[in-house]
Amino acid sequence: MGANTSQVSDLSNNPNLKALVGPESISENDPFWNQLISFTFISPTSSGESKLLEEAVIPLAKTLIENNPRSGNFSALVRIFLGRTKELKISTECQDQLFIWQAHNALLMIRCLLKVFIREMSEEELHQQFSYQERAVVSCSETSSEDLLEELLSNLIHLIVEVPLLDITYSILFEAVTTLLVLLSYQLFHKDILRDGIIFQHIMKGRCLCLTSRLVKTLLYNFIRQEKCPPPTHIFEPKAEGGLLYGLAFGVASGLWSVFTLGGAGSKSENDQEHNPLPLSNQSLLLLLVLANLPDGPDWPNPYRQAITCFRNTQDTSSPPAEHPHTFQINFNSLYTALCEQQRSDQATLLLYTLLHQNANVRTYILSRTDMDNLVLPILDILYHVEERNSHHVYMALIILLILTEDDAFNRSIHEVVLKNISWYTERSLTEISLGSLLILVVIRTIQFNMTRTRDKYLHTNCLAALANMSAQFRCLHQYAAQRIISLFALLSKKHNKVLEQATQSLRGRQGDSTALPDYAQDLSVIEEVIRMMLEIINSCLCNSLHHNPNLVYALLYKRELFEQFRMHPSFQDIMQNLDTVIGFFSQRLEQAGSDLSVERVQEVIMKGAQALPKDRLK
Repeated sequence: MGANTSQVSDLSNNPNLKALVGPESISENDPFWNQLISFTFISPTSSGESKLLEEAVIPLAKTLIENNPRSGNFSALVRIFLGRTKELKISTECQDQLFIWQAHNALLMIRCLLKVFIREMSEEELHQQFSYQERAVVSCSETSSEDLLEELLSNLIHLIVEVPLLDITYSILFEAVTTLLVLLSYQLFHKDILRDGIIFQHIMKGRCLCLTSRLVKTLLYNFIRQEKCPPPTHIFEPKAEGGLLYGLAFGVASGLWSVFTLGGAGSKSENDQEHNPLPLSNQSLLLLLVLANLPDGPDWPNPYRQAITCFRNTQDTSSPPAEHPHTFQINFNSLYTALCEQQRSDQATLLLYTLLHQNANVRTYILSRTDMDNLVLPILDILYHVEERNSHHVYMALIILLILTEDDAFNRSIHEVVLKNISWYTERSLTEISLGSLLILVVIRTIQFNMTRTRDKYLHTNCLAALANMSAQFRCLHQYAAQRIISLFALLSKKHNKVLEQATQSLRGRQGDSTALPDYAQDLSVIEEVIRMMLEIINSCLCNSLHHNPNLVYALLYKRELFEQFRMHPSFQDIMQNLDTVIGFFSQRLEQAGSDLSVERVQEVIMKGAQALPKDRLK
């Protein structure tokens, strides 16, 4: 780095960097530091850019590991950064970009070095790297007697919560969030939970503790605001009166913008910009999730998880419960909008799951919304494109549906929301369908995909549980949704018969053969369990809302022969009674209405019959 560097490949030959990682101590008062951190190298925001930078930094960092015990230059670099942060808030207010630019550069260097340090050494050894002092003259700075690692952590959090998000501060805020993520990455290299780790202790109990709620709130607002990267000209601009550093920086900028930018430079292709247009928002969300999922300490709860589970709406005027020391208020409408817009990323889906599962205030608010389709449609889109998603994303989307369908008001309201032309649903043109019917279609499609591809029992169970939660509230099912329910039952029936046939043939062919048989009994048990759940879902709908669902009755009558084989089956006899009653009642009515009935006439008979069927006949 340094002012003259314009290519990643130049880093290892840069004289300033060679001096930094070399064995000679450099005084904090040396003009060298000003020169070192006056470069135009902007934080990479994509994995490809980061990899290029990291590969270039590795040899430099390894050299510094060897020489830092003698030189103390890493500690000096950290103190230079800490000195610059003291001026950041004032610099922001005055629109003075020089301090912000230099502080960003120092932090970028620290973060790049730390990433290599963490991979190469233990936490105790890392702590040592912060404690080595200049050999010639020990610094008289305020932080020299402090734990420099804790000082850095505390300053990063102060920076995130106190420096406002503007075009000129975007890059340093992004770098501060990313550096905290790097420091918390020690857990990646250990199987055991690092409750006794130095960084864990500082984050959970040290000077950072008092900033818990402010940090969580700021990270949430970074996610909510969805600020795009400013173009690089906003990071620093030469002023008329200029100054050596401004002129020098601007003079070498053109070569560097072509290597790394914050996402807005002309050298980035359109695809790259679309790939990660919101790096600060995304990194803030990742940090928030990492903090929320840190384990509890031996005798204290995770304060960041406490903050996430108890924050309230800004419109909530009631007093917070006394037992929540980290509570705060945030605009739930803005949060809901951001959650609806960002479900294409699995980390946003994880945040939604976390809030629905752990924050009763957020769950109550979301379930009270009258525009639930804005949230549910992106979740259904994830499940619909199951082949393109990772399994974690699919599971989280499914669990979110499970949580939502536990609420009866939700199950009623989704059948009242009418959608037009769902373009991503390609199996059939859906010009008009209720949100509830679409949800059923997508869940059934997920089950069928799982049956033919992944064969994950738990995915089946969760999908069927969501349908079961909804079944008593099924209303005005779309004819295609009703058909798919019965078609899924037909598929299960066919699979049941096939396994039975295989088991029979295998037994006949292996008489006297002592070799192990395939476990058909277990396969049969699983299929019968799924068939029973499907029968319970149909039964629940018939018992609770038969008169609201003529299309389901029509589909049931059209495929009534499917249910014949289960009538006398010991596993299904009890639940088949209601289906027999319904099929028998409506079949008789249709016979009385005559033969060669049109579809419209059949539906008319079903509608009238639904009003006439005594409810006490269904158990």
